[in-house]
Amino acid sequence: MISSLPGAAAFDPNDMPWEVTHDDGTKPATLVGTRSPGEIFSYAFFIPAGVYDGPHSHSAAAHLHVAAGELQLGYGPVLDLGATRTYPSGSFLYVAAGAAHFDGADVDTVIVGTAIGPWSTE
Repeated sequence: MISSLPGAAAFDPNDMPWEVTHDDGTKPATLVGTRSPGEIFSYAFFIPAGVYDGPHSHSAAAHLHVAAGELQLGYGPVLDLGATRTYPSGSFLYVAAGAAHFDGADVDTVIVGTAIGPWSTE
C-alpha cells in the first residue's frame, strides 16, 4: 500500500495486499472497508492468463476498473468465450446485482471494484 496521509490509502496494481491464492491462481484483496451488510468496500482481484470463470452472479452491484491487463467479460447463463468483449486497462464496467456473467483473461489482469456488502457469488 502506498499512503502519504493518515487514513488515506493508495494501491499499485503490482503491489496489492493479496489475501490468498486459489488453486486456479486467482487472488482477492480487500483494499478499503469491510464486506459487512450495508458497508461499502473496495477490492482487487487478480486473474492469471488463461483463467476463466463459468457463469455466475453477485449479490450486490459492482463498479469495476481494469487496473492492469485486459478483462474478458460476457453475459448469460452459458459460458461462451466467443461472446466475451475485451476491456483493456483503464476500462470502467458496471455489473448489476444478479446479472449472470462469465469472465477471465488471456493476459495477467487486475481488476479493482467497489460494492456494498454483503457480497456473495452464486
